[in-house]
Amino acid sequence: MRVAIGSDKSGFTLKEAIKSFLASEEGKALGVDFDPVRDDLGTTDISDVHPYYRVAGDVAPRVLSGEYDRAILICGTGAGMNVVANKFKGLSAVVCEGVYSARMARVINGAQVLCMGGWIIAPEMGVEMAKAFLSAETYVGIEEWRKEWLAAAAQKVEDIEERNFAH
Repeated sequence: MRVAIGSDKSGFTLKEAIKSFLASEEGKALGVDFDPVRDDLGTTDISDVHPYYRVAGDVAPRVLSGEYDRAILICGTGAGMNVVANKFKGLSAVVCEGVYSARMARVINGAQVLCMGGWIIAPEMGVEMAKAFLSAETYVGIEEWRKEWLAAAAQKVEDIEERNFAH
C-alpha cells in the first residue's frame, strides 16, 4: 500500500517520527510502500513551511486518484487537515488521538486519511496510531451483523455526500 504523509510546521516533529517508521523494515513488513522523499508532501524543512490547507489540498486528490492508498496528515490539532481533506468528495479523513480510534476509523468507517495533532500526540503514540491505521482493513474483525449494518450505513453516507456535493 502506497502511503503519503504531510504536515505543516506544527506537525513537523510528529511527522518526522512517523516518516521514520514508514520507511523502516517494520513499515515495509506491514506492506507499506513509502519513499521518504517522494511521499513526504508537506513541510520537509522547518524553514520552508507549507500551510495546512495547502498540504491537505495537495494530498487529498492524490488519494482519490489512487496514486496513494492512504495518507497521514498532521497539523497542530489535526482538525485543520481534517476539515480540508473532507472537502474532497469521496474522501474520508478522521482526526484521532489514540490507537483504538485510529484502528476503528479504518475498520468501521473505511477512512483513507488519518489526521493527528502535533501539539497533542507524542511521537511514540503517533507511530503506534499509524501502525494501527495502516494494518486495519474495513469491516475486518467485527461481527457479521455489524458488517452488514455498516455497509448499509456507508451507502446512506454516500447518498448524503451526493446530495450535498450536488449543489
